[in-house]
Amino acid sequence: MAEDTDKELVKRVQRGDQAAFDLLYARYQSKILNLISRYVRDSEEVRDVAQEAFIKAYRALPRFRGESAFYTWLYRIAINTAKNHLVARSRRPPSADVDIEDADYRDDADNLRDSENPESALSRDQLKAAIDQALIDLPDDLRSALTLREFDGLSYEQIAEILDCPVGTVRSRIFRAREFVDERMQVVLQGLPPATN
Repeated sequence: MAEDTDKELVKRVQRGDQAAFDLLYARYQSKILNLISRYVRDSEEVRDVAQEAFIKAYRALPRFRGESAFYTWLYRIAINTAKNHLVARSRRPPSADVDIEDADYRDDADNLRDSENPESALSRDQLKAAIDQALIDLPDDLRSALTLREFDGLSYEQIAEILDCPVGTVRSRIFRAREFVDERMQVVLQGLPPATN
């Protein structure tokens, strides 16, 4: 189990084993890059912020007590590093947290796209734009909770650890975020032409 091996690797790092941290880095690099890219748009900056997050984690590992899973702790560091980066740059969060085209079901969507007509392509593009805009318009606390749940597949408990709030608060934020996005989608769907087969 990854969590068990993470604990062992953390113990090895705490005993001075640099190679153990390299293994943790390799295991979580792509997840952290993905997470940070929801906040920071420039790909070079994403890499810099991810590197900074891993450096902070490495330096803080001697104080890591294992009260939460390592990756939960690492996610929290990465989110805070990304937000600090944005504040330092005096920028708003990105134009969209998640590019719908990058979702796990992309291959299926590509197959469907080949057979669509111009009307359905227009509808798809309008829906994608509306979803992106709804995510942009969400307050940071709601967006973070929703994306960690829907796009990273984390449990409510893991999200509570990352966001440092009670599980009930996480549930409430996710509910409110979904409600907000649903309301936006209803408005968009009412304005789209009916689907044709």
